[in-house]
Amino acid sequence: MAIKDELRAVRAAFIPLTIYKRFEYVVILALTALISIVVIAAVWTLSLKVLFGLVLSGGVDPADYSVFQAVFGMIFTVIIALEFKKSLLVAAEPGGDLFQISAVVLIALLAICRKFIILDLAETDAPHVIALAAAALALGVVYWLVRARDDGAGENS
Repeated sequence: MAIKDELRAVRAAFIPLTIYKRFEYVVILALTALISIVVIAAVWTLSLKVLFGLVLSGGVDPADYSVFQAVFGMIFTVIIALEFKKSLLVAAEPGGDLFQISAVVLIALLAICRKFIILDLAETDAPHVIALAAAALALGVVYWLVRARDDGAGENS
């Protein structure tokens, strides 16, 4: 689809919206643009760190656990930002809801997974690990319940 056609479709969907829905739409587009800039900057920084820190310098061992933690922590940060941007784009679609519970819970689960990857078990106490595990379990149950509800609602439509 050409850019003109896409802009025409966006304008046609924008016109019948209420003032508040238009406000939400503009805010979502602004947040999407800002998150896109953050993602581009994060990927650029990650690329430079991997290229110069691991590949070209040769002084850093990629098999070292702390390097592994740092690199995959940065990768997960980019994935979380992309998922957040995706949930905003879904909300910006005509008929999209502003709050997608499953997307918010999924982003929280990704953040906890990132925390587990970068966690230094030698310096972390057991109650902290148990609290993170409990949060991951609770979010997993909530995600499962929300998805089961959404799947059940889709069958009745």
